[in-house]
Amino acid sequence: MNIALPAAMAGTVSPSTMTETPEPPPLSDRIQNAADISVIVIYFLLVMAVGLWAMLRTNRGTVGGFFLAGRDVAWWPMGASLFASNIGSNHYVGLAGTGAASGVATVTFEWTSSVMLPILGWIFVPIYIKSGVMTMPEYLKKRFGGERLQVYLSILSLFVCVVLLISSDMFAGAIFIKLALGLDLYLAIFVLLAMTAVYTITGGLASVIYTDTLQTIIMLIGSFILMGFAFNEVGGYESFTEKYMNAIPSVVEGDNLTISASCYTPREDSFHIFRDPVTGDIPWPGIIFGMPITALWYWCTNQVIVQRCLSGKDMSHVKAACIMCAYLKLLPMFLMVMPGMISRILYTDKVACVVPSECVKHCGVDVGCTNYAYPTMVLELMPQGLRGLMLSVMLASLMSSLTSIFNSASTLFAIDLYTKVRKQASEKEILIAGRHVCGMFENNQE
Repeated sequence: MNIALPAAMAGTVSPSTMTETPEPPPLSDRIQNAADISVIVIYFLLVMAVGLWAMLRTNRGTVGGFFLAGRDVAWWPMGASLFASNIGSNHYVGLAGTGAASGVATVTFEWTSSVMLPILGWIFVPIYIKSGVMTMPEYLKKRFGGERLQVYLSILSLFVCVVLLISSDMFAGAIFIKLALGLDLYLAIFVLLAMTAVYTITGGLASVIYTDTLQTIIMLIGSFILMGFAFNEVGGYESFTEKYMNAIPSVVEGDNLTISASCYTPREDSFHIFRDPVTGDIPWPGIIFGMPITALWYWCTNQVIVQRCLSGKDMSHVKAACIMCAYLKLLPMFLMVMPGMISRILYTDKVACVVPSECVKHCGVDVGCTNYAYPTMVLELMPQGLRGLMLSVMLASLMSSLTSIFNSASTLFAIDLYTKVRKQASEKEILIAGRHVCGMFENNQE
């Protein structure tokens, strides 16, 4: 997950508008046209069609069929699902916003994953498959013995899924939905969760994986199109590097505050991946020695990720899926970080504002507007029709992450917790428990 830096780099208005400026017109008006709405409707129809198709083609009547898609998934949908499960709306909001604030070094969170994925496929998954487990807490029980460790990790994993991962995804997705559609926040969340519930609860992991594949295709197409528009608007890569270093907001004083120049001036090392170990915001020792530890946990022991690998036809497909996802994880630099930086160039006064009152005028919050870097560029830069496609991209990233989390959370509950309460539970009863808890998680989020 990535969360944009706070006030340290956010936007402002020009001196000519510093007088009593009314609330700016909502950007949501710009996506209410036939072309955009048609694209969004087609997107939803495609997602529902793929979800229903996957639901009908798999055996959902067994625990392995529902929670592991019958262990019959090919490498390409598995690799796409690994990517889509990880890439959420918080990447388009947070990763792009952090790029706008501090430069390219934030991509190291993504690129470290490309090293961990082969480790997952070649070292960890063979052990998991040989042990015959379906969940990570179940593996710990077999490895170390006893049930307490299994129960503790299950509860901790459910807490992380429901409280941390889902909340961050919903917050990031809500920012774009509110800007783009002007819908009531709770209504938008209700509609999204209702749709994801249909194929997540009824279709199991197979529906999640195949809809993730469609979501990945939509995300890549839309993101590449926006990247092309962004670089064309800024004048190419060389112009981009030059203009970013000069993207300083026009209002840097006010509200009786003394604001340091470092808060609104782009960092000198904005285009450096490895930064000074003392003065750098992301020091290189942390990248080399710290990030691999957290990345190893996320990619090699996280139920959401591992569960997809356990659904593969065989180890060849699992390894190919890991390689595919590792290559896809190289793309966020170009699809999210750099477009976020370009957004700072194009909309400097908003994205890079530092004066709290000015930030409130632009985005309604006083700690900075970097979270709005990517959504603002989508709504300002893209023509009709393509704005609808980019909203579909944001919805795809949100829905793919949510469905993956809900499915894995229900698996943890049914396999690791429910069977402890109902030791003689039949396979049908476990399936019903898994579906019920998945629906319960979605209803709680609504």
